[in-house]
Amino acid sequence: MTTTEADEGRTFTVTGQDWDELTDALKDVKDERIVVNMGPQHPSTHGVLRLILELEGETVTEARAGIGYLHTGIEKNLEFRSWTQGTTFVTRMDYLSPIFNETAYVLGVEKLLGIGAEVPEKADVIRVLLMELNRISSHLVAIATGGMELGALTVMTIGFRERELCLDLFEFITGLRMNHAYIRPGGVAQDVPEGTVERVTEFIELMKTRLTEYAALCNANPIFKGRLEQVGYLDLEGCLALGLTGPILRSTGYPWDLRKTQPYCGYEDYDFEVITWDTSDSYGRFRIRLAEMWESLRIMEQALKRLEDLDGAPVMVADKKIAWPSQLSVGPDGQGNSLDHIRHIMGESMEALIHHFKLVTEGFRVPAGQAYAAIESPRGELGAHVVSDGGTKPFRVHFRDPSFTNLQATSVMSEGGMVADVIVAIASIDPVMGGVDR
Repeated sequence: MTTTEADEGRTFTVTGQDWDELTDALKDVKDERIVVNMGPQHPSTHGVLRLILELEGETVTEARAGIGYLHTGIEKNLEFRSWTQGTTFVTRMDYLSPIFNETAYVLGVEKLLGIGAEVPEKADVIRVLLMELNRISSHLVAIATGGMELGALTVMTIGFRERELCLDLFEFITGLRMNHAYIRPGGVAQDVPEGTVERVTEFIELMKTRLTEYAALCNANPIFKGRLEQVGYLDLEGCLALGLTGPILRSTGYPWDLRKTQPYCGYEDYDFEVITWDTSDSYGRFRIRLAEMWESLRIMEQALKRLEDLDGAPVMVADKKIAWPSQLSVGPDGQGNSLDHIRHIMGESMEALIHHFKLVTEGFRVPAGQAYAAIESPRGELGAHVVSDGGTKPFRVHFRDPSFTNLQATSVMSEGGMVADVIVAIASIDPVMGGVDR
């Protein structure tokens, strides 16, 4: 047996039957480090995430994230679909915030088209309403799954209970619970159905009582606080160095929220506060998400008032060369267009029918160039870099997904802590692997 000094410590090369010599030599080695794979299939990794942990006892000495298990090639697929069809792909990336994926992509396309100012006000109001509803549903999942991983199963059950109400509203307004493809270049696919204001108002009033229950259950709970306080600590300097955004950044006290700093979709006209905390830990991120749901309810109330004043207003740009599918009217069976809508299209003129056919099958052309559009998703800055070569399909689309960027904090939040605290740190990051891998 030979012993050599290496950068990572002593290395033992064992040959033959000299195990007694090995055990004698190891008596002086005090650390017992082991490598543990957590995932990629694990109930505490928020999706198909692999964590490679090096442990000394129960202390984490090194933590690395292994990603790519949920790669679906969405960005490449966009290059083979029309600009409008692209919304059906991007909505599937971060599957907890599909409306935000669609909005970021569509804002980029509208920049290239130069029609940002022509998007109807009602379309922007609907976008804001649905984004804030989506923010609530996403934060509910973050809190619910985080509670489940800590053993607080009541938090999990009530969190998903409220999320079901959000998904019911999405289905009522867009026709689908997830993967909506509702936000389209130039506006939205169709107007909100009759009764939307009443149903959303009922949801808001109910959520005001339910969010109070969350606060009573968790905010001052000594066990809950004991697991979250000073766990997953990362200060402002670390966040800025890694490019982290969202609740992680705002938990350091820095009020960076694109809805305020770089407004879009008319957010500058809404009254709400940017929620911050000053602990830079997992507890602060939990409190931020809980408080942000209150602010989302405020914004939704303001959006509903505007919707009432915009009854009958258009929800898509007037340019029929872009507005596809314009004024979608669902048939009585809930599938496809109604016969009245088809008769209207086919009865206008042969030229109009040909144009409609080309618009659906081929798509509209977008001027050559590139644009970047960024919005504030539930996890931070979600940006879409959209490139056109002047054709009917994107030349390249790349997303800056906050989950991918924020996941860099895994090691710095976990190393030096206990293995049980890794779960808390990951939960506070709230990564969605569909957005990480795309």
